[in-house]
Amino acid sequence: MTDTPEKPAKLRQNPHALREHREKNLEAAIGRQVRELRKRQRMTGTDLAQAAGLSVGMLSKIENGVISPSLSTIQTLAHALRVPLVQLFSGYEEARGCVHTKAGEGAEVDREGTRAGHQYNLLGHIGSNNSGVVVEPYLISLTSDSDRFPVFQHEGIEMLYMIEGLLDYRHGDQLYRLEPGDTLLFDSDAPHGPEGLIAFPIRYLSIITYPQQK
Repeated sequence: MTDTPEKPAKLRQNPHALREHREKNLEAAIGRQVRELRKRQRMTGTDLAQAAGLSVGMLSKIENGVISPSLSTIQTLAHALRVPLVQLFSGYEEARGCVHTKAGEGAEVDREGTRAGHQYNLLGHIGSNNSGVVVEPYLISLTSDSDRFPVFQHEGIEMLYMIEGLLDYRHGDQLYRLEPGDTLLFDSDAPHGPEGLIAFPIRYLSIITYPQQK
């Protein structure tokens, strides 16, 4: 009797999913949330205006994004709608970071442990963001003159993608032969680094992710 191979686990996220529509204008975002929450609770404009102590005309202007309500008015509306204050801001689309780096324009940087003949080009960097994750993408180039790497250890997850050349890469007590097109994904808290530089020139992508500092 042979064992049936396990099916791969399903991805937890749909890479093609779209979030609900978000407004780029704060007043419009608040107004839309107020209107949708009011209708969801089957309240008329008059009902909500009375509960919040506002005129029907003022409520209409808020729902249509015509005016910028004060924080105390927003708080009163949230109380009347029986929702947390922050929910009235949930439809606002904040600016999201995006970095485009042209070929050959990645900033050359010195990383701790860098040796002679090792070239690191940082391909982009986004600072504080809502994801809680920092991503550092590097293009690493090694020449025949490169000194050997020390091993590295740091927090996070790292992914390598081999572009050119041939090398043996160590992770913990395992050694992996990397050829063009190969990928290596690993916990970077274990000792790791290139150990055998076999065929030059060597170029590979190193993408490091780690939690954003609070």
